[in-house]
Amino acid sequence: MVATTPSASTMPGCILIATDGSDDCAGAIRTGIALAHARGARLIGLSIALDNPEYNTLVPNLHEVAEARARAALQSFIDEAGASAEATTRRSADPADGVVAAADELSADLIVMAESDKNILTRMMVGDTTAKVIGRTARPVLVVPRSAHIWDKRILLATDGSPHSETAAELAGHFARQAGLPVSVVSVVTSSHSDARRKEAERAVAAAVEHLTGQGLQAEGQVAEGRPDEAIVKAAESAGADLIVVGSHGRTGLTKILLGSVAERVIGHAACPVLVVKA
Repeated sequence: MVATTPSASTMPGCILIATDGSDDCAGAIRTGIALAHARGARLIGLSIALDNPEYNTLVPNLHEVAEARARAALQSFIDEAGASAEATTRRSADPADGVVAAADELSADLIVMAESDKNILTRMMVGDTTAKVIGRTARPVLVVPRSAHIWDKRILLATDGSPHSETAAELAGHFARQAGLPVSVVSVVTSSHSDARRKEAERAVAAAVEHLTGQGLQAEGQVAEGRPDEAIVKAAESAGADLIVVGSHGRTGLTKILLGSVAERVIGHAACPVLVVKA
């Protein structure tokens, strides 16, 4: 089956919340459920039963144990989501592959995951499974810190004018219209960028603001200078934004400032949910 990327006009009709049952998933469950209820979207909770073919021949009933653990991991989702939500498990040797395959199979429009593994050694990066899912799926991924909740103040859109950023702008506008929120737009340049590249950043911001205001939204924009991930998070904090929307890749014109690792670092720095979008 060929995976298709959901369009901004229909997003999100089906929301998939991936959980391993840990406390880190509380924010993802809370936010995903609230978003599904606000949209009237189909809501599915997913847990992966780890399947290691090598160990399957050595450990009796390993499949049954893994499946039981996966079902138990869904309990907090079921308790909070209620009887109308769906809950399912999938067997996979790699949790990220299992999440991506399930999202494709279930035609999920949005994957919601926890921002885990955040400690003094890994706070600059997103958790391994979440990072792998972002890298392997064409679908938008909403990464939610444990204490976060659905946005109700302002949305921050990071743009560089690339196709990825254009798709991100569509989804940012979608969520802003749904919640009745203003949008702040930022594009980041570094001290080494030429005047031509700075002009390109200005044009990217102006185009995004024009697109958003053309939809009747309140929008403002700025070009910030600094390390991209830090500048994006700082712009969100200064604007009072409680959702950051980024494209997962940039283009050569702005030296790929939104390339994957930057998106991961934005997630690692941000205290609010981060929506990562691909074209």
